[in-house]
Amino acid sequence: RDLILEIRGSKLQRRRAKKYAEGVMAQRTGPVNITEDYDDGDLTMLHIPQEAVGFVTGRAGNFLRAIEEEWCTLMFFCEVGSGDRRNKDYEKLAIFGGVRARRGAELKVLSAVETKVPGYLDKQKSDVLDRDRGKDETGTWGTDSMTFQDDELSYALGKQGGTRKKMEASSGAIVQYVGHVALFSGTRQERRRAKEYMKWLFEQLEGPVWVDDWEKRDDCIVVDVPAGCIGYITGARRATLGSLESEWGVLMFFMSKDKDKGKGRDRAEKLIIFGPARGRRGAELKIMSSIETKNPGTFTKGVREKTSSEKGFDTDRMIFKDDELSYSLGKQGMTRKKLEGAAGAVLEYVGHVAFIAGTLKERRRCKEFINWLLQQRHGSVTIPDVSGRDDATEMYVPQNCKGWVTGNRGS
Repeated sequence: RDLILEIRGSKLQRRRAKKYAEGVMAQRTGPVNITEDYDDGDLTMLHIPQEAVGFVTGRAGNFLRAIEEEWCTLMFFCEVGSGDRRNKDYEKLAIFGGVRARRGAELKVLSAVETKVPGYLDKQKSDVLDRDRGKDETGTWGTDSMTFQDDELSYALGKQGGTRKKMEASSGAIVQYVGHVALFSGTRQERRRAKEYMKWLFEQLEGPVWVDDWEKRDDCIVVDVPAGCIGYITGARRATLGSLESEWGVLMFFMSKDKDKGKGRDRAEKLIIFGPARGRRGAELKIMSSIETKNPGTFTKGVREKTSSEKGFDTDRMIFKDDELSYSLGKQGMTRKKLEGAAGAVLEYVGHVAFIAGTLKERRRCKEFINWLLQQRHGSVTIPDVSGRDDATEMYVPQNCKGWVTGNRGS
């Protein structure tokens, strides 16, 4: 029997969804035929050289499917109008989605094509740079480029593409390398940030880097790291910092001025953290926690509890007793992680102080969860009514199943 696909949404959303569904179904029998009315401001069409088609598609379409999943797009090879597919030098690849999603998928495909057909970007560069210019909510969307030498490219890419990924996450721009050309796509502010970060990345090869007027910037924060903790914070071959950058989507490096050289071994170094507010705060608190472990009292001496009334992103503090801290931390920090995940806030323990960062709602929820957790040590916790909460689901568990659901010691 025929199955019915029900589509709900605005008129444009329904039209797009119907179009995508028809495209997906048409792929089963051959190339999808695309007409001029297919473009609702959601289509990017790429010409893929015949010799790169198999490489871009991947085994059983795996490469295209991976890009679709990463960027939330729909992609397939197609026919435009009517025409003979034989004796063609290229195939047409249609990419459907939002401006940012299409751009991310397009640059990933271009990077793959350039690997197979060197010089391909040079023929398409003007089209690529001008595509979708100004077509986002801010009206400043665009693409900038930067050309690298061989040795620069490997440095800018990093191990398993780690450096490129952290540039992308911290700046908010789409950063992709096509051959020796770096392409930065995003709003004007995102592109400017990405290019600045790239400049500082390469300046580190020449010597110490200093970011002028960092205090006036809204995309960074600085932590003073005592000299004795620098190696501990950095890790072997920068492994610890690199792990934090990946976890929080930030860019970090130590900065100093040339004149600061040789001013004594006990001098603190400034670690600057770039990225979105939540990522910056998460990385900063992680660094503070590590320094506090190594040098107790660095950040907690004289610190008091704090509750902010700020509705937006801010930080509250709670002070724990010894037994409360170990209970709230849990085995390998698992209790802290589940509190953080359930509340949606950033939760980090710096010595005996719990730093809770997030919106007012997230901070209140996290504190509530911590208090409930600590109450469990003295008996069962009663929550009077969950019907008015938007963060809880109540479920009936029969008495004879309680131990089975809980597991051994709550495991």
